[in-house]
Amino acid sequence: MKSREERHAGVLLHISSLPGPFGIGDLGVEAREFASLLRRGGFRYWQILPLGPTGFGNSPYAARSTFAGNELFIDPRNLATLGLIHDHELSTCGRPNRDNVDYDTVIEWKLPLLKRAAMRFLAQGTVHSWYRGYLDFCLQESYWLDEYAVFMTLYEQYHDARWFSHWDPLHAKRDKITMAAFAKEHAQSVGIWKVLQFFFQYQWLQLRNDVNQLGIRLIGDIPIFVAADSVDTWSNPHLFKTDAGGKFSAISGVPPDFFSSTGQLWGNPVYDWEACKADGYEWWMKRFSRTLQHVDVIRIDHFRGFDAYWEVPAGSKTAEAGSWVESPGNEFFSALKKKLGTIPIIAEDLGVVTPSVEQLRDSNEFPGMKLYQYGFVVQDDGTLDGDEEFLPHHYPYLCVAYTGTHDNDTTAGWFSSIPKELQKLVCGYLDCTPKEVVPAMIRTLVASHARDVIIPLQDILQLGTEARMNTPSTCGPQNWSWRATSDHFKAFPVDWLRHLLELYGRFRD
Repeated sequence: MKSREERHAGVLLHISSLPGPFGIGDLGVEAREFASLLRRGGFRYWQILPLGPTGFGNSPYAARSTFAGNELFIDPRNLATLGLIHDHELSTCGRPNRDNVDYDTVIEWKLPLLKRAAMRFLAQGTVHSWYRGYLDFCLQESYWLDEYAVFMTLYEQYHDARWFSHWDPLHAKRDKITMAAFAKEHAQSVGIWKVLQFFFQYQWLQLRNDVNQLGIRLIGDIPIFVAADSVDTWSNPHLFKTDAGGKFSAISGVPPDFFSSTGQLWGNPVYDWEACKADGYEWWMKRFSRTLQHVDVIRIDHFRGFDAYWEVPAGSKTAEAGSWVESPGNEFFSALKKKLGTIPIIAEDLGVVTPSVEQLRDSNEFPGMKLYQYGFVVQDDGTLDGDEEFLPHHYPYLCVAYTGTHDNDTTAGWFSSIPKELQKLVCGYLDCTPKEVVPAMIRTLVASHARDVIIPLQDILQLGTEARMNTPSTCGPQNWSWRATSDHFKAFPVDWLRHLLELYGRFRD
């Protein structure tokens, strides 16, 4: 007899990590090939990272806009079929490295190509079959699109997005007369940025439709905080805590703990929740609504921040001087449900989880997260702590379980880095040899009672640390740059995965 509690599985792979000929993954044929692999393997979910245009450090969690899409994900081949890009432009020898993403090179080569396509589109005007759709898009998305296009034009003019310290005060303060004159003077550039967002929107919705037609749902992220040097802070300064001079007065972080005696400074400005509440959380409602245009399920990054967050005075050198500040919690999620109905949400509840955070999560029936790698804790007597909540035999039904996330080393890399004695304990728990650890962890994860399990593609392929996506608290070309190859797709073990999902009741036909 079938269980009444459905259980499913998914794979984590960001768009930038897809293979392809243009230096960075995009919304073209390779994305559909990956979705087809998931379908054949019996998966239900494809999880991605935030889709916004990245800024300094290339982190999708510090985007230029929480509403816009990353222009670098636009598929030039699709634009070529419309005559907006010429064949010789696609075959030029200036293509960047096809292995890991070299963001500077991709921006230097691909963005001008996409801008030329946008200029040709604007030049064709009403003659182009997409133009009516473009005008509708501009009207429907004007609440964020207009200011994003101006912001990006200013960013290019100043060669710096730090509007609060590197822009003319009239631009930084968005003086109405000054901004109207600027938008008029730079109408072509503003229009190009709008067209690029239209291209992204059109291609993304086409991809989402194709993926959904395969029976696969998309999981995407909402980071609780936004980047200081973003259009979000520039166009909505009243939503963030500022001093009398209009400068950010507080930033987010993490208090001192076992991993850091001085805590962590994240640097994101923190919200003035009273100001957010004053207009019924309108900006937040629009943010969630916009994200739901792109994905089927929302994972809230740093969910505990909706209960309370660590606030540090601006200018602090460490996070030690911070304090916990309460957030609206249930009031916010009640307003969200009233406005948008019941939203499928995953609560990223890792880190400091208090009873009030658990109550916020559970009262809203949001599944939390379990990370397998965190489960192997050694007790004082040298044995494994079998009561550790991150081991799969303890997973409740209402949770989403992972071998690791984008912030963890790959499982193979993690295992090779831990002490030999712990490696023996891991092999003992899994009843396997060291070479069998990764598939054994995947098998026991899939066998768990967790409602959903998500496996990074790197773990499915049993790749080492060289395939790690991100190392928190570091900034460099090694982060956010890993890409799969066509050979990786060929090595995707469809039959083995399909067998596992069928065996343990997670298969999605």
